[in-house]
Amino acid sequence: MQKKISSLPFKGTPEQEKALTQVINANKHDKSRLMAVMQEAQEIYGYLPIEVQKMIAEGMDVPLEKVYGVSTFYAQFSLTPKGKYNISVCMGTACYVKGSQTLLDALTEKLGIGIDECTPDGKFSLTACRCIGYCGLGPVLTVNAEVYGRLTADDSAGVLAKYED
Repeated sequence: MQKKISSLPFKGTPEQEKALTQVINANKHDKSRLMAVMQEAQEIYGYLPIEVQKMIAEGMDVPLEKVYGVSTFYAQFSLTPKGKYNISVCMGTACYVKGSQTLLDALTEKLGIGIDECTPDGKFSLTACRCIGYCGLGPVLTVNAEVYGRLTADDSAGVLAKYED
């Protein structure tokens, strides 16, 4: 599954840029620290937009292609912002045969976003993942760390309602 690049405009703050600059400066003389810098950058920004990848590449004196390659190879990195509530629908075999695609379709319709996207208000993001280990409860989704199982498409509205602030 190819990672999607965010279509939302990048909105970094001066504080975030200062924090990233400090991380880069502390590690720029050791290119083997690239992944560690990227991890810290993701902690600072919540994801790795291309603007942040460029800052890392320039600061670490590595090709942008290398930073982008690492960010797209490892599942821990996200190229799109995550919402306050990140919804992840399990698409592993057990969940899929029990209807996770229908559940995912209902969520994309209700939220008005696709996979690896975030609602414009930053409240919800939606991802599809592989097996999360709750096969007996399939289909399963998580909202941040909370697990919901044995769901149908009709249940999606109730799950979302729990997170309406």
